[in-house]
Amino acid sequence: MTDIHILNELFFRRTGMDKPHVQQLVADALAGVDDGELFLEYLQSESLNYDDGKLRNANFNTSQGFGLRSVLGEASAYAHASELSEAAIKRALATARAVHYGQSPVSALSIPAFGTNTQLYTDINPLKEVSFERKVTLLQEIDAYIREKDPRVKQVSVSLSGQWQAIHIIKHQGEETGDIRPLVRLNINIIVEENGRMETGSAGAGGRVGYAEYIAESEWRRMADEALRQALVNVRSIPAPAGEMQVVLGSGWCGVLLHEAIGHGLEGDFNRKGTSAFSGLMGKQVASKGVTIVDDGTLANKRGSLSIDDEGTPTGRTVLIEDGILTGYMQDRLNARLMGVPATGNGRREGFASQPMPRMTNTFMLSGNDSPDDIIASVKNGIYAAYLGGGQVDITSGKFVFSASEAYLIENGKITTPVKGATLIGNGPDCLTKVRAIGNDSTLDKGIGTCGKGGQSVPVGVGQPTLLIDGLTVGGTSV
Repeated sequence: MTDIHILNELFFRRTGMDKPHVQQLVADALAGVDDGELFLEYLQSESLNYDDGKLRNANFNTSQGFGLRSVLGEASAYAHASELSEAAIKRALATARAVHYGQSPVSALSIPAFGTNTQLYTDINPLKEVSFERKVTLLQEIDAYIREKDPRVKQVSVSLSGQWQAIHIIKHQGEETGDIRPLVRLNINIIVEENGRMETGSAGAGGRVGYAEYIAESEWRRMADEALRQALVNVRSIPAPAGEMQVVLGSGWCGVLLHEAIGHGLEGDFNRKGTSAFSGLMGKQVASKGVTIVDDGTLANKRGSLSIDDEGTPTGRTVLIEDGILTGYMQDRLNARLMGVPATGNGRREGFASQPMPRMTNTFMLSGNDSPDDIIASVKNGIYAAYLGGGQVDITSGKFVFSASEAYLIENGKITTPVKGATLIGNGPDCLTKVRAIGNDSTLDKGIGTCGKGGQSVPVGVGQPTLLIDGLTVGGTSV
């Protein structure tokens, strides 16, 4: 069954709504405004958590609803409901009209309603692929494998989650588009104990695919081995040094620092309002030469990829910084229109109860020309951060604080002792100008990223090559 037939079945035939009538209601409600849409959503999700040898919880949820948005100038009227019916839509339309009563359109740029794009996902529905019993057995197998592998393992937590989302968008002239979006994730967390000391390790992976990849023994064993390796590294770590030093960031997941400290500052709303550290710097040198950063929502199966964004705009590949020069921002329709630029397919929302805003999809730095081994060899004394944990960022100033979940000393060009408690402190824009070497090994994370903004969470991808950064402040417990 094609996407459009699935969507028609979900949102019209099953609910009894008359599609042409709904299209006319939307056209009437949005006549004379700058923009807006009816966003219909159907979502099925499940999660299983296996902890300390037991299945602790298993959830399955189905939700549906719509959001109706009417945009005039900078103001948006938004109404939503979990009831999919013409009566509920009529009530929402009346609310939207009331908010904008007596105002006139101020459109600065006409943004096309929809374009065309490749449908990334069609027949994938992870929730129908594997039985509940097989999923539970999988979690049990992972738990048993890890415990049998090393007697120092004290606790194993494994979680498996999946969802199937269908969206349908109707614009004011009756144009319609839609998307099918699968998403799965497997996570493993381990606690080990050695000589009375307990430490953790974790590994996870996911994407817009089915469960088959993660049920494969070779894949989940790779993840289990990685989580155990990380825990055993941390259990023999020493306190991290403190001070300003050279820092090498590993490829892949360390791109989360790029996402938080730099990516958010390149979103259209912050720059239109002048609250980003990158505001007013278009066309200027904002990073070391060789630094190229892109946002790409078209990468098949990646966690942040979408056929269309949540306004119906096809996703694309947006070059944000090219060879150190600021070249673009990520735009939704509202901010693109007010800034007089094209929308980039970055209008995203958590669900039907939320309004879209400019958000990242898969944001990463491209490879350079240096080998990772040569980068490490060039550092006399420094820190190698293989994986980063949580962090905090101030979008306006660009200041950030990130903890390293796995890090090592670099001594005389070699990675040596693992360290605990290393905290990276700096300023995103300033950090970009201190990049001294860019590895040839850029890669995206394994599919575990979730981004928060304005109270909404959406799945994203992050990535980068191995990077050498000069003069980054490291907060540690050993001076």
